[in-house]
Amino acid sequence: MSAIVARGLAKHWTTAEGSVRAVDDVSFAFDPGTLNVLLGPSGCGKSTTLRLLAGLEAADAGRVEIDGRDVTGLSPSARNISMVFQSYALFPHLDVAENIVFGLRVRKVSPAERDTRLAKVAHLLGLSPYLARKPSQLSGGQQQRVALGRAIIAETPVCLMDEPLSNLDAQLRAEMRQEIRALQTRLRITMVYVTHDQVEAMSMADRVVLLNKGRIEQDGTPAELYETPANVFVARFIGTPPMNLLPLVAGGGGAIVAGTEGPPMLPAACAGGTLGVRPEHIAIGFEDGVRVGVANVEYLGADSLVTCTVGDAQLQARVAGRCALARGDTTWLKWPRGAATWFDDTGRRVAHDSTEAPATMLA
Repeated sequence: MSAIVARGLAKHWTTAEGSVRAVDDVSFAFDPGTLNVLLGPSGCGKSTTLRLLAGLEAADAGRVEIDGRDVTGLSPSARNISMVFQSYALFPHLDVAENIVFGLRVRKVSPAERDTRLAKVAHLLGLSPYLARKPSQLSGGQQQRVALGRAIIAETPVCLMDEPLSNLDAQLRAEMRQEIRALQTRLRITMVYVTHDQVEAMSMADRVVLLNKGRIEQDGTPAELYETPANVFVARFIGTPPMNLLPLVAGGGGAIVAGTEGPPMLPAACAGGTLGVRPEHIAIGFEDGVRVGVANVEYLGADSLVTCTVGDAQLQARVAGRCALARGDTTWLKWPRGAATWFDDTGRRVAHDSTEAPATMLA
């Protein structure tokens, strides 16, 4: 049985400009004890979807099930969930201990039980030395741990998190990603985590639901979204840097990159579509490949990003260590046969075995 199920969820608003479909027929099912990420750009509907799961917004259509119960019409307090907000939502006049047990007091849990749970959670999160401090006396990372502690102490099977790390600096974000994932794995909580940061999604999630304009673009594991993107939106959004996308037109011997004279990339039937290839799959310096101009070279230490102009498009290649090329140079690129992805003229990915074999330059 799935821990969380969304069936045809929808949420619409009417504005002066017309109807806004914030969430439009969204469906998914999350397994118990997994960390699931709702990912997407600002305004894609991910936070609204989370609020629909929590009961903080009423759905215009569809239903929500938690642990096999239809909770669509229930209040947040009746859904047996906990939630961590972006702003931490700590009470400034209460110390750490009182912030953590506040929900238990509201639910009239006995003092002995509160103390037992508090000691356990404080030890788990490394907050035992700070229980008498006020939130203003804590660092950002410590405040985030207090917010986590308040969710964990409720001992609910489902925890919803709305961009909880967005207020932290880069180093703290990296540390807290590891802590949250380790905590979720240890406690076997079913977690739904909202973020616009694909690094958080790729490094933490068992499963990613990528949203755009209120609809699901792809739902799968991080590896599935990276290696087999469903469409050009997914290909552009996932990856740092993202997948290179090269428009194809008809040319001599097959489909070629727009603005070039070849060589052919795919059979002629693929003209009008788009060729996708990840930067790490591109090799530089092979004269039987496609000729490109070097637009920029970024040396990053362990590797370099080489930005090249090919016809009407640009692409990036990731090469190990320092690259001898410089802006204005000319070179040649190629990539393995299985590394190329073809998207048709609608932007949808087409499986390799549904086309003829790529041209010989894809060695």
